[in-house]
Amino acid sequence: MARTTSDAPAQRVQKEPGRIRQMVQVFRMTIREDPPSLWIMIGVFVLPILAGVAIGLLLSRDNWLGLVLYIITGVMAGLLLLLIALGRLAERAAYSQIEGQPGAVSAVIKNSLRGGWTGNEIPVSVSPKTQDAVYRVVGRGGVALIGEGPVSRTQRMLDEQRRAIARVLPNVPIHQITVGPDAQSVRLHKLPGALRRLPRALRKPEVRAVANRLESLAKSTSLPIPKGVDPSRVRATRPR
Repeated sequence: MARTTSDAPAQRVQKEPGRIRQMVQVFRMTIREDPPSLWIMIGVFVLPILAGVAIGLLLSRDNWLGLVLYIITGVMAGLLLLLIALGRLAERAAYSQIEGQPGAVSAVIKNSLRGGWTGNEIPVSVSPKTQDAVYRVVGRGGVALIGEGPVSRTQRMLDEQRRAIARVLPNVPIHQITVGPDAQSVRLHKLPGALRRLPRALRKPEVRAVANRLESLAKSTSLPIPKGVDPSRVRATRPR
């Protein structure tokens, strides 16, 4: 019992280095996958500090304590913005590693949907031959069908799903988005933003009603997630 008690403080001390090490690994992975992100992070950290110094010199030139407080405020603001930027840039870098692989859209739906959009990472339609897939999400903009793969192969699948939904929900807007190699397709990391930019057409209670109604279209047998990416394991890889 005494040994367990004495080991507890040591275990607590070891947790903090682990979190710091993880942040360093995420930082290194981010700049490795996206080198310009280094300058973005430097900018978001330095600019608030410079702003704090400028404001301090302007308002508290003769008050050293006030100047120090403005500088400290700038440093704290810079750290906060740095953490926010690191999170977004690391997410983008992580998705760049799996972009183009079957099931990559599943990871975005599972981990990165924002703005009230919800969906299932299991596709509603999959091509057994090419592993192209169609996913369905619901939000304030209506229903969005997301095709994963070239437009030439996913367009027919998208149209079939659109007709099926229109029969059940004739008055709900249905949008089609393609994530693939085509010029008109959306990049994987930009998919959440593309969904948020869709014009709002439904209220929150209507979103829930539409989602419940679409559940009636679900087949008794679930479709398999395409091989290649396990969406539950998508995260920044550790640097070698």
